[in-house]
Amino acid sequence: MANVSRVLSVVIAGVLGALGAFFVMRSQPRALPDTPALVLQMREVTRLETLDVSLYKKVVFSPEPKASDALWKDVVHWAAYSLRAPRGRAIVFADVHLGYEFQRIDASSLQVRGSQVEVVLPPVTVQVELRPGETEIIDSNLNSTETTQLLELARTAFEREARGDARLKERARQSAERSLKALFLSLGFTEVRFVEKLTRATAG
Repeated sequence: MANVSRVLSVVIAGVLGALGAFFVMRSQPRALPDTPALVLQMREVTRLETLDVSLYKKVVFSPEPKASDALWKDVVHWAAYSLRAPRGRAIVFADVHLGYEFQRIDASSLQVRGSQVEVVLPPVTVQVELRPGETEIIDSNLNSTETTQLLELARTAFEREARGDARLKERARQSAERSLKALFLSLGFTEVRFVEKLTRATAG
């Protein structure tokens, strides 16, 4: 019985020691990454595109004849234009990507204070990819060069409208903030603030 009691005592002491070590480790604060390490984490996990939308647009192509330096060339050009005035209409589809170039983020974009972090997002970017397989050309007498010009006009129009669409830009921002907030919280931060300008601490 004495041997059994000694064995039980050793087992109980070992269990209590293991539990004590466990609780001591849990009570120690988690080491948070410094700013350079945090920048690397952001660059590794965040995609360029944070919002993808599919759009379509009806566009019309009817250019005016361009003047040249030579008078007789102008006359010939006007005559050719009157015989075949280029015109074309199309329904153009495109994928528009709004997001942030997180590769541009550096230490000046972040400020860490204990378990709190402030983030300044880079400017929003807009990329447009036309979907030629779904584009429908309607009532067109355009040649291949003019059709290319028509599609470029459409791509530019998509990009201009996306840059001016406050709702799309806000959706892109919210998507980026959700992604970054999830990253920071997983690293042990308790508060994440997205600001236009960092509130630098003043010496005092």
